[in-house]
Amino acid sequence: MQRSKIDVWVGLFVLIGAAAILFLALKAGNLLSLSFSPTYSVVANFDNIGGLKPQAAVKSAGVVVGRVKAITFDAKTFQARVEITLNQGVEFPKDTSAKILTAGLLGEQYIGLEPGYETLNLAQGDTIKQTQSAVVLENLISQFLYSKAADGDSGDKK
Repeated sequence: MQRSKIDVWVGLFVLIGAAAILFLALKAGNLLSLSFSPTYSVVANFDNIGGLKPQAAVKSAGVVVGRVKAITFDAKTFQARVEITLNQGVEFPKDTSAKILTAGLLGEQYIGLEPGYETLNLAQGDTIKQTQSAVVLENLISQFLYSKAADGDSGDKK
């Protein structure tokens, strides 16, 4: 009887440990956000989202003010449609601009919001009209190499 009681406690301890490891893995991978505060959704359209993923952070002044809820493709405008959930207590003017930024040189991408000066605030379902797409490193490298190749062909040969 004593042996089975110890087995139950060991099994319970292993289950709690496995649940804690799973929780930490999901939090580290930014796949789990436990926020029960009320939010409201806005939409932003981008020409190129780069490596932006759902559940990516939305920051303003370096502070996380929301999350990316969903990313879809708009077949009419041929743009990426990003749905953003913002914390209820955080209000931004209607002329706020959104940029896709990268944390560090090769870090994860997030959306940066820069507030405007309008007196009316964004509300549920509004669209952020001023957006700046992600800077894709491969495009920058190809532009640099192309410009260097064009400079080399200018013809100052002796």
